[in-house]
Amino acid sequence: MKNLKDEYYKSKAWGMLTSLDLFDCNPQTIRDAEKIKKYVQELCQIIDMKRYGETQVVNFGEEERVAGFSMVQLIETSLISGHFANMSNSAYIDIFSCKYYEPLLVKKFTKEFFEAKKVKMHYILRG
Repeated sequence: MKNLKDEYYKSKAWGMLTSLDLFDCNPQTIRDAEKIKKYVQELCQIIDMKRYGETQVVNFGEEERVAGFSMVQLIETSLISGHFANMSNSAYIDIFSCKYYEPLLVKKFTKEFFEAKKVKMHYILRG
């Protein structure tokens, strides 16, 4: 991971995708659309991404197992999306950008914001 930035530029990657699976999140935070919007705003500041339009946050899901908010935020270099599952107090967030950012910074901030007990992170370089 420490050479990811070098690898990103040497490989001439088109972009990078980071996926976070968060477990045992604060139930009040993942059930609050305004807090989810605040997360996106702060994340974009931290990783220096320019938001394009407003954060969309919609609560839906007929099946109890997957019911909860879903979020999408267009950014100048691609998008941030996520789903927050009420039944399990889990969150699944993806950050895709053709501008480099630090995945470990994203992981740390996201874990703290949602007060997750456990986080799994995966990242891939695209292109």
